[in-house]
Amino acid sequence: MKDLKIAIGADHGGFDLKNHLLGFLRDKGCVVQDCGTHSKDAVDYPRVAYTVARLVAAGQCDRGIVIDGAGIGSAMAANKVRGVRAAACYNVALAKNSREHNDANVLTLGAGQTKLEDATKIVETFLTTDCVEERHQKRVQLISAIQDGPIEVGAHQATLLAAVGEPRVSTPPPDRSGASQSDLEKIARRVQELLSAHGEPAAAAPALPPLNIPDLIDHTILRPDTTRADIEQLCREARQHKFYSVCVNPTWVSLARQYLDGSGVKVCCVVGFPLGAQPPETKAMEARAAIRQGAKEIDMVINVGALKSGDDTLVLRDIRAVVEACRDGSARCKVILETSLLTNEEKSRACELAVKARADFVKTSTGFSTGGATVEDVALMSRIVRDKKLGVKASGGIRSLADLRRMVQAGATRIGTSSGIKILQEAAGQAVTGEAARY
Repeated sequence: MKDLKIAIGADHGGFDLKNHLLGFLRDKGCVVQDCGTHSKDAVDYPRVAYTVARLVAAGQCDRGIVIDGAGIGSAMAANKVRGVRAAACYNVALAKNSREHNDANVLTLGAGQTKLEDATKIVETFLTTDCVEERHQKRVQLISAIQDGPIEVGAHQATLLAAVGEPRVSTPPPDRSGASQSDLEKIARRVQELLSAHGEPAAAAPALPPLNIPDLIDHTILRPDTTRADIEQLCREARQHKFYSVCVNPTWVSLARQYLDGSGVKVCCVVGFPLGAQPPETKAMEARAAIRQGAKEIDMVINVGALKSGDDTLVLRDIRAVVEACRDGSARCKVILETSLLTNEEKSRACELAVKARADFVKTSTGFSTGGATVEDVALMSRIVRDKKLGVKASGGIRSLADLRRMVQAGATRIGTSSGIKILQEAAGQAVTGEAARY
């Protein structure tokens, strides 16, 4: 709980309980923002709940606590704020469940339902429990996605919703094999080992499916002299070739979203770019602004100087601030390490911190430093994060089909490049036209 930033508020009915919890939180080392009320004079709880919820949604506070008579009204009010998942909890089990299963970021308590000693235990559980199970995280993303609706539903639900005029968005049939490509590769290798151990000739490994190159590529333009016409061309190319996303600077997110509307191509935005030296709070606000404008992925640059200084606490807080912003906005977070500036020990430590912060990807480079992606760095990063289900994005200096293949073979699951068209031309055996733009 130490150093957690907590927004806490109450109406007149929760005033005494709030004051009790203020002392408890400060004794535990939390940084507490008291949002009122400051007396037992009657006040409207929605105003207090809104204030707490907004501080959490904006990234100014890590969690929120609101107290009224029953806790229900404050939860309803707080949940009207985008990015907030408020849960009314009356015992420790509910507090634990709300965090583990729903990643709740605002706790509401009923002063008329909860004793002082019980409230303390509920709050401590709420603040010390994390949502780490992948299956729960996916459902939290669905909860957040409802704000942008409609979300995917089953065929039966889609039929029912059609009666109220909602577009039919149904989920595809589940993959019942349960095996990923990496699982299949491991099985094939193990079969070969067993056959060899029994003196039988090992069959040739099954051919891997061809790469879906467009789905690997974040079509990128991050030059400082980028114009509106450049963004329009980037998005036109991305629509035509069905690249996974376009990666742009924050000022172009809204425009890119408009150009890509209905295409299925996502908008990726860089944050803290390219130096990473901004405070965590600044990066979180930048990420939230980009997500509000339509970004579905955020590529944030870590505080390289803090990492090299051994200040892992700051680096973790730096990453986690952006991860929380992304999770609140149903976006993915990629963590740019700037590998050309790091030792192997520092690269490993940065990857482990990204895992601990529950990021979605680690990424090699900005493309604006002393070097870009290397096969060795991608392989090192992949070894550390792949079992934790994080992706690896290779970026910086990837300008050919051969470059892309080397990165994928080393473990890259996404490629950031401004040479996507050239790479597709090479893959199709066509004559390469034009010179790729600088990253």
